[in-house]
Amino acid sequence: MKRLNKSIAIPAALLVYNGVMAYIAWPEYRAGRLSALEYFGVIGIALAVVVALHFIIKKRDRLRREREQDIKNNFSQKK
Repeated sequence: MKRLNKSIAIPAALLVYNGVMAYIAWPEYRAGRLSALEYFGVIGIALAVVVALHFIIKKRDRLRREREQDIKNNFSQKK
């Protein structure tokens, strides 16, 4: 079975968490205790952070793979 990448698993877990929190806060919004800007603003900001996190983790993993490949190539050239 293939393992999920960190760049997918962590943001996916945060998306589920964000969805649950939005569901819990929905009655507060419907009752008028939360403004639309506050409710949807928090959800939007959280989604933007999750998307940014996905790309940051993906870039970090790519840089790590390149660095490991470079170390491997340099080590094999010295032999």
